[in-house]
Amino acid sequence: MTRSRQHRRTHGTTAVAGVVCCLGLGLGAAGCAGGDAVAQGPPAGDPVQVLRTAADALVEAGTSQARTSLEMATGGTRVTIRGEGVYDYRRRLGRLKVRLPQDPAGAADRRPITELLAPGALYMKNRGAGVPADKWVRVDTATLSDGNLVTGGATDPFAATEVLRGTRSAEFVGRTEVAGARVRHYRGTADLDAASQAASEGNRGPLGAAAEGFATARVPFDVYLDDDGRIRKIRHRFSFVNGERQEPVAVASTTLLYDFGAPADVRLPADEDIYAGRIALE
Repeated sequence: MTRSRQHRRTHGTTAVAGVVCCLGLGLGAAGCAGGDAVAQGPPAGDPVQVLRTAADALVEAGTSQARTSLEMATGGTRVTIRGEGVYDYRRRLGRLKVRLPQDPAGAADRRPITELLAPGALYMKNRGAGVPADKWVRVDTATLSDGNLVTGGATDPFAATEVLRGTRSAEFVGRTEVAGARVRHYRGTADLDAASQAASEGNRGPLGAAAEGFATARVPFDVYLDDDGRIRKIRHRFSFVNGERQEPVAVASTTLLYDFGAPADVRLPADEDIYAGRIALE
């Protein structure tokens, strides 16, 4: 890595931490995992090629429900952010309710943030920070140093799967179950630079920004495919540097996909419903 690129990543990831803290998330961790059954023999096909095209099966499926879990940890501070909603893979539109962790001071549970996911954009309602309750905040995800893989407290489900288009190495681990579905477990590493070049048009800019913003463009992952080749669960491990303290921040993002074909009527807000004021990110 060149010195100039390393500088861009360190500077960019400071903004990631700033946006996450602005949402009241802090830094923290949690997630879902399951034990593997004994392998029953590897499936046909090179794992790298299988995973590079796995997102296509979701487009064929059309829609699904989704659950997300974002884990962040640095030093002794940990926090867990969870989301739940629907996604339309053909229109590249999703809606999530992101629930923030309880206030450390023991205050009442915070209102969930409603997020709308669209090609190149993230819309948030109940954003706080002086934004009127009836207004949405719009963020251009190509300007975020993490490409919206971390900022919103949840990873865009389709962006999460398109990271696999940059798969560099992968192996078949075994067969197991996820949420009652028989699946094939793969483990490997993806490259965000390569993923951004192979991704759909709406995710090229955000994934390219993430390649520059994280401490490394290489992303370890575990992914579980059902018998129809659809991704049922994917877990990434990202890393960035806290610009203020120069401490490494470990991020684990887990996305669970289920109920394929579920209704996913996602409508973006009208221009007059979008907040036009300034919002501090740090």
